[in-house]
Amino acid sequence: MTYFILIAFCAVILLAYIFDITAGRTKIPGVILLILTGMIIGYLSSFWGLDLPDMAVPLSVMGTLGLILIVLEGSLDLAIQRDKAGLIAGSVTSAVLLFALFVVVFAYLGSLFLECDLKTGIINIIPLAVISSAVAIPSAAGLHGNDREFVTYESSVSDIVGILAFDFLLFNSGSAASGIVRFLSELVIMFFLSIVFSAGLAYLLHKITHHVKYVIIMTTIVLVYALTKLLHLPSLLVVLIFGLIMNNNVLFKNKYSIRLIDFEGFNLELASFKNIVSELTFIIRSFFFILFGFYTRLSDLLNLKSLFIAVLVVLVIFVLRAAFFKLVLRYPLSPLLFFAPRGLITILLYLSIPATMVIDCINVGVVTQVIFITILMMSLGTMMFDKTKGRMDTDNTVAKVDMKTNGDAQNNT
Repeated sequence: MTYFILIAFCAVILLAYIFDITAGRTKIPGVILLILTGMIIGYLSSFWGLDLPDMAVPLSVMGTLGLILIVLEGSLDLAIQRDKAGLIAGSVTSAVLLFALFVVVFAYLGSLFLECDLKTGIINIIPLAVISSAVAIPSAAGLHGNDREFVTYESSVSDIVGILAFDFLLFNSGSAASGIVRFLSELVIMFFLSIVFSAGLAYLLHKITHHVKYVIIMTTIVLVYALTKLLHLPSLLVVLIFGLIMNNNVLFKNKYSIRLIDFEGFNLELASFKNIVSELTFIIRSFFFILFGFYTRLSDLLNLKSLFIAVLVVLVIFVLRAAFFKLVLRYPLSPLLFFAPRGLITILLYLSIPATMVIDCINVGVVTQVIFITILMMSLGTMMFDKTKGRMDTDNTVAKVDMKTNGDAQNNT
């Protein structure tokens, strides 16, 4: 049995790697292929009558680890520069306001057509309002620098806002005013504590001489995340700030800090740390989506009643997004309009809803269909971007040839 488990483990990683490297050519996101693979495994295990252990708990654990690692990986690539202030402001504004608008629209629709209180309705719709950084960040790898950073900032902030709002509504039992005051105070305190904690970890990364140190740093991050999560604090903020401090260490370079830190050596350590985080993220994300596919039923995907609701949800997502990009940010719609996938964080938040608060019309089928449709829309946007990029490259090549030809002709004259 041990060897069969090892073979299955290796096969999943190799399959995920193949899906990842072929996604650029096939334009089919690896996430969809991983979910489909999990569905096939689930079907075959039922067909052959295999008695597999319950993987619901590992699914939740892997999802949480994946979320931590994905936000960490994304933040380790973000550069805070004065000339990017507009991009950062635009992406953060997009994440917060589009999340709020989506929740307000469906809270209003829920009050009209569903017999549930406002709090229950919002808790059920929040998972569908969050952009999944687990899907968006890897898929944005082929975009231009500014677009890629916009997607990273927007999806990471969307994750944080979604989790904060979800936890606030779920665990706040007092009045709304006192809850908001307590929430804002916790956010400010956590922000400053995150800076101190992140600076300490960054210093440890530079000073630890033992050959085992990257694992210790990541273990500490996960431990702090879990502890602050149990206290219902904005734990993901710790991960985001740590990554930002690590990648933007040049901002702390002055005549005092250079006495304590060799910044050149630190950045070499940071490059190795980034590689470790990237590969761990790949493994955890792959197994999470395989397991999610294993628990996904074809009947859920093909349910026409659920499909109607899912299409309505997706329509609202992209109509709001198109209006916001065009009227507020004044950004071109392609390709950023299409980068609003739902995925890992949607699943995690949906699974966290207490059974007594789940609304029948927002079921597993709707969640799964929304995830598939938004990911397919993202694939469409990627293909459109590649075609536009190809035409631009061709035009540039033709222009260069024409300039060279004209130059040669003038020289000959």
